[in-house]
Amino acid sequence: MKAKNLKMKRLAVAMAALISVPAYLSAEEAGGYLLDSIEIIGPKDRAQGLPGSGYVVDAEQMKTEAIDDINQALKTVPGIYIREEDGYGLRPNIGIRGATSERSEKITLMEDGVLIAPAPYTAPAAYYFPTILRMQSIEVLKGASMLKYGPQTTGGVLNMISTPIPTSLSGRVSTFFGQNNQMNGHIYFGDGSGPFKFLFEGVTRQTDGFKSIDRSNRDSGFSISDYVVKLGFDTGDAGKLLFKASRTEQTSNETYLGLTDADFNANPNRRYGLSTIDQMTNKHEGYNLTYSHEIDDSKNFTVTAYKNYYQRDWFKVAKGGSYVDAVNGGDASQQGILDGTTDVAGLTYKHNNRAYESEGIQANLNFVVDNHDIDFGVRKHKDNMNRFQPQDKYDQVSGAYVYQSTVTPSGSNNRFEEADATTMFISDAWQVNDAMLVNAVLRYEDYETSRKQYGTDRSAGPASTKNHETDILLPGLSVTYDINDNLQTLAGYHKGFTPIGGGADSNEEVEESANFEAGLRYGSGNLFVEGIYFYSDFSDKTELCSVGSPCSNGATAGSLKTGEAEISGLEFQVVNTFEGDSYNVPLAFAYTYTKAEIKGANQNGFQDGDKLPHIPESSFSLRTGIEHASGWDNYAIMKHIGSMGDVTGYNRTGGSFSETDSLFVLDLISRYQIADNTSVYLKVENAFDDQKIISRSPDGARPNKPRTVSTGVVVNF
Repeated sequence: MKAKNLKMKRLAVAMAALISVPAYLSAEEAGGYLLDSIEIIGPKDRAQGLPGSGYVVDAEQMKTEAIDDINQALKTVPGIYIREEDGYGLRPNIGIRGATSERSEKITLMEDGVLIAPAPYTAPAAYYFPTILRMQSIEVLKGASMLKYGPQTTGGVLNMISTPIPTSLSGRVSTFFGQNNQMNGHIYFGDGSGPFKFLFEGVTRQTDGFKSIDRSNRDSGFSISDYVVKLGFDTGDAGKLLFKASRTEQTSNETYLGLTDADFNANPNRRYGLSTIDQMTNKHEGYNLTYSHEIDDSKNFTVTAYKNYYQRDWFKVAKGGSYVDAVNGGDASQQGILDGTTDVAGLTYKHNNRAYESEGIQANLNFVVDNHDIDFGVRKHKDNMNRFQPQDKYDQVSGAYVYQSTVTPSGSNNRFEEADATTMFISDAWQVNDAMLVNAVLRYEDYETSRKQYGTDRSAGPASTKNHETDILLPGLSVTYDINDNLQTLAGYHKGFTPIGGGADSNEEVEESANFEAGLRYGSGNLFVEGIYFYSDFSDKTELCSVGSPCSNGATAGSLKTGEAEISGLEFQVVNTFEGDSYNVPLAFAYTYTKAEIKGANQNGFQDGDKLPHIPESSFSLRTGIEHASGWDNYAIMKHIGSMGDVTGYNRTGGSFSETDSLFVLDLISRYQIADNTSVYLKVENAFDDQKIISRSPDGARPNKPRTVSTGVVVNF
């Protein structure tokens, strides 16, 4: 272990003691099968030893807070922007620093070190997201170190670590029951004691939802089933082989249609009858085969082949937001359509039917030479999206919906997009001396995308085609320096970029950024303090347009160049644990300030100082509690998210209907260890029952989850 890491352990003690629980061990240290839980950071304390910024939501925090959706898991992480949509985190909108949050498409999403977006280059929007109940921990990587992963390298990397294979025959059963008929179930068991190792895991989630649909007996909830099998084998030559297969199915009665502001103020949990037949169904299958070989004490090699299938059909009312916008704008005549009291013909309900494939092979070689820890990696990746979206026509008659006809898709509703990418990176972590660590990274991306749009008959060939090719070199450099045993400085630079998908023209420039960070870390005893300043300079900020996240000009396909932009801010966190004779009082505070604006006027009509959408100016979280030696622990988690705009320049042109409300939420958790292997808990989310407009995209005002009470039990065997 490097001297640097030994010193940083002193700095990281308090961070590792977040909420006064020990940092989770690596899968190998904890008795898990290391290969099946590929980490990019490792234990929580190791995040503080990085030559750049990072954060780990560890296994104990996941357990303590009974986390079952990704928005809950990330609410205490500095530098992350979350725009909720459905209240359950089914299709999250996550941004990190310079990457805005539209359907999480501008950050790199991984599970066990493998890309998991439906089509990371062609269509990265996160309509699929893994079930968080089967995740052991979550890693967030920011700064230059993220260049080892990609393709999105502007904001950050989100890597989810799945349940590891245990070293002995064992498992866990957990159940959860809450309001609105919410039920979660999670079971796994496995054995890694011999050369053959296995894990079987299953997760179910369901709820009736918290919204009531006008004139309908359908609920607004969802059901999810998620199954995983892991099979491992020690080859006997210092090698390990792992096969992982997963299958997820989901049905959710969710819609794009939100509310007018007046209707939201009257009842935020109302849904218009126009959305009564809206429903999303999706299926995901994933397969990974990984071989790892420890050549000797200083060299190891890993190769992973992966393939993912994802199919979804979100059947929902189209352009319902036009009625919402009209009423918000003062056109009271459109209210009757929303209320079901005015008949209307020709309502469009679109089958947003898409199939995705993503596959590739990636290899990594790590070796140590003197004071240099060198990583070399290469990845060959292909993905595609097949879009075939017929439209059903309905009439609204006396508040009921009468089917009329089906329109065969053509053009943008009937298209095929694909991408082919080759990437390489090399990094060198150079331990200059006991005090200084320098990490240099160089990444190369070479990818091609294409789009074919058809008429109503694909056998006639494409009606139009688009092709785009980009190759780009991305350098990065980060440095940490120990001023003394308690105080450390850090600084870093890296070039970032975001692929612009299959709809890009051949001459269209990708989004590029120059990203900087600098900060201080202090640790003494249980106290840890960190402050990091970040700055991103975009040569040409780009919005990726979709129906779920329309661009600032209203476009729902393609991309929009909004011009030069600057995003800067401050991430600050304080962690401490006050220790008593029979109790501990943990404390963790995190604050993020962000300024995100257009820099200079441009040809697309944006002006200097126009604020970027979906980025709050300030947010903070506070986690505290009382842990007692009796095994009865109580926690409070507070989160504030400032208001956000819905379009670029909302501060200048948007008005009140293009901005969300600021939100403060308090969650309470009481947990009791009734036996060595069994614990029970009571959880109250949004204890003050405060509901605000947390999103205006897509198609109207949307609320956060109301106060929700649940209880659960966890049994280890």
